[in-house]
Amino acid sequence: MNRRAFLSTALVGGTIFPALGRQQTSDIPPYTDRDWSGQRPVRYPDPDLIALDPRFRPYILFNTPIQRHYTGTLWAEGPAWNGVGRYLVWSDIPNNRQLRWIADDDRVTVFRKPSGFSNGNTFDFEGRQLSCEHGGRRVARYEPTGEVTVIANAFNGTRLNSPNDVVVHPDRSIWFTDPPYGIRGNYEGSVAESESPLAVYRVDGITGNIDMVTDEIGAPNGLCFSPSYDRLYVADTGSGREIRVWDVADTKLRNGRQHAKLTMPDDDSIPSAADGMRCDVDGNIWAGARPGVQIIASNGDTIGVIRLPEICANVCFGGLRRNRLFMTASQSLFSVYVGTQGAGIA
Repeated sequence: MNRRAFLSTALVGGTIFPALGRQQTSDIPPYTDRDWSGQRPVRYPDPDLIALDPRFRPYILFNTPIQRHYTGTLWAEGPAWNGVGRYLVWSDIPNNRQLRWIADDDRVTVFRKPSGFSNGNTFDFEGRQLSCEHGGRRVARYEPTGEVTVIANAFNGTRLNSPNDVVVHPDRSIWFTDPPYGIRGNYEGSVAESESPLAVYRVDGITGNIDMVTDEIGAPNGLCFSPSYDRLYVADTGSGREIRVWDVADTKLRNGRQHAKLTMPDDDSIPSAADGMRCDVDGNIWAGARPGVQIIASNGDTIGVIRLPEICANVCFGGLRRNRLFMTASQSLFSVYVGTQGAGIA
């Protein structure tokens, strides 16, 4: 059964049943019919959690809704979960600030302003926050003392472009992407000329040396490791508009290849593209991609989708059991509990 045929079915109680006269998923009542304030609850299972393939069904919890926690950003990116503080930090790039959602009381506060027009965020194995800052064209680490350590701001004597997303490896190395988006205008940074290759970089956690691991990609954006750290996935939002994957061999990348090329779930002729991505413990990729979040199996098949009313840039797993998917989508922060857990630490 092809993807279009799957979308002609309805999900009832975790099982795919014939749609009994329903049209395709695009004919389900539009987003505007849903009350995102939570005052008018949705009927379970949430109709915007959609299985395109039976492999996604175990990840849909029957009695959980997509929740909207906050709205008011201009362009939300870079969610990262702090397990010790039980909070989520994310970036509102044009407003030059970071926000924090506190799990204990569902409260949102301004966490850092100015933020250097930060984009992607994560936490390292010592619990320190790492941020990709468009303003300083750098990757920064915020120390427990409040001091800021510059992890990378140049390569071979030339300034980086605008670091976008960052992940950490158990060997304490820091991997990040460097596309030009933050220097293309004065909205998410400051307009400037590109000086360095659009590439993926690795910073040695001991020596601080920076190496380019690949420039075989049009515009590297989100990135994530597989659960065993033997693969690195990178979203290309340039001309390729695909997810690429490499084998990780110590400090090097080998055997670069296409992993997935996304389309709109209800129409294979309309392209989509991944932005930020995170892996779950089963090796699936959860990617911010129209019409919300697309879930890609380890063999490259798109097996599920989470529809959102806004364009979703980034995702991360969090919560006490790391089974809550947080989604930064344009002006809002959303979450939903899922039947798996996030791989990695943030």
